[in-house]
Amino acid sequence: MFGDISGMMGKLKEAQEKVEETKKRLDTVLIDEAGADGAVKVTVTANREIKAIRIDDSLLEDKEELEDYLILTLNKALSRASAINEQELAIAAKSGMPNIPGMDLFK
Repeated sequence: MFGDISGMMGKLKEAQEKVEETKKRLDTVLIDEAGADGAVKVTVTANREIKAIRIDDSLLEDKEELEDYLILTLNKALSRASAINEQELAIAAKSGMPNIPGMDLFK
């Protein structure tokens, strides 16, 4: 019915290995994001790990403003990281998947 099961299992293992390699590579992909006026800058990996936060001294006097800038800037950076992460992992998974008729999972 599905053809060569051992061949499909091998393809699935290859797909899993490609996904793992992609996850490791995404740890090295850095995304920089800055607040509207550049007073807050953050760097995250494509695996959504925060690597750096830089805050302009002018924001150190207003806690609420600093918190708002951090939330906005981190959310923008993490959103970009998530989009890259999902796209790259989908490509890695699709490239290694066996061709099973009627099972197009990645349209």
